[in-house]
Amino acid sequence: MPDHRGTVHLQYAPALDGDADPGEIVWAWVPFEDDPSQGKDRPVLVIGRESDELLGLMLTSKDHSRDAALEARRGRVWMDIGAGAWDSRRRPSEVRLDRVLRLRQSAVRREGAIVDRALFDEVAVALRRTHGW
Repeated sequence: MPDHRGTVHLQYAPALDGDADPGEIVWAWVPFEDDPSQGKDRPVLVIGRESDELLGLMLTSKDHSRDAALEARRGRVWMDIGAGAWDSRRRPSEVRLDRVLRLRQSAVRREGAIVDRALFDEVAVALRRTHGW
């Protein structure tokens, strides 16, 4: 599925009920930007819904602050969100703000964790600033 374009109605409605909900970090197959026929299973912060699709932001444990200038030239914007239960090794994570993913519920392999409201709100502020919403 192509990435989401346009404004996102951000929601915070986590419920560890087996379904992916806004405010949860879930594990899902995420297509690569440069070759959508390939991808990788990774954590995704669900930020909202559009029809039957989930909207989310991918996470990584790679530290992009070391190469922030290169990432900026490529149009990539990352935000540190710390460590959490979504990573079994409790490594610090970053969330990518410039790319909003569209996922089918069937792409979600499992729920990983609920982010607390304060962190979700911090991400929402940075996301709005990044996209100019």
